[in-house]
Amino acid sequence: MNMHATRKAFGSDTLKTILGIPVLAIRWDDAIALLTRLVAERRFTKVSFLNAHNANIACTDPVFAEALDDFLILPDGIGVDMAALLLYGTPFPDNLNGTDFVPAFLQASSRPLTVGLLGATRVNAEAASVKLAALAVQHRFVVIHDGYFCAAEEPVIVDRIAALRPDVLLVAMGVPRQELWIARHIDARHCTLPIAVGALLDFLSGTVPRAPLWMRRLRLE
Repeated sequence: MNMHATRKAFGSDTLKTILGIPVLAIRWDDAIALLTRLVAERRFTKVSFLNAHNANIACTDPVFAEALDDFLILPDGIGVDMAALLLYGTPFPDNLNGTDFVPAFLQASSRPLTVGLLGATRVNAEAASVKLAALAVQHRFVVIHDGYFCAAEEPVIVDRIAALRPDVLLVAMGVPRQELWIARHIDARHCTLPIAVGALLDFLSGTVPRAPLWMRRLRLE
């Protein structure tokens, strides 16, 4: 499922286009239910999040913008909220930032899943795997590779993903590399739900602190 399929499934009223990028405008619980259903039905869907930084990159990088057209895009942060308010008169229903949303989605998924981790340093990815396993004990978390590899190593990494065939693949390489890497290398043969998660593994590892809680509550992170 991409944003074109989403428009057909949910109607154009559930999308807000920010700087040319369609973003899904649904509640937190509805987004979790959607991703849970996509995994259960094994409907291959690339997932990413749009914040002000990503939107600005897409404006100057047409290759990145074109890649995002084939992703399911969720809203992240106050920047896209302000844009939605200016363009549509209402903000997005919820802030579906990946750092909070992805762990919540995994916790809410009762059916045991295999979750692959790709990106960050090996140490941080392993630490994030331990943290996720404690948060969502029903799932199996497998570190596939760190995010520091060259083009010559990519075929082996892609083969590892295909052999594991995880239900969910968390790709943490930063923007726009992670989305472009998913677009170029990952399809339904490799996993069901590849999700571009930015610094999530670093945050979960505890080595990179998040913004203070008061800033997060104001959606300023």
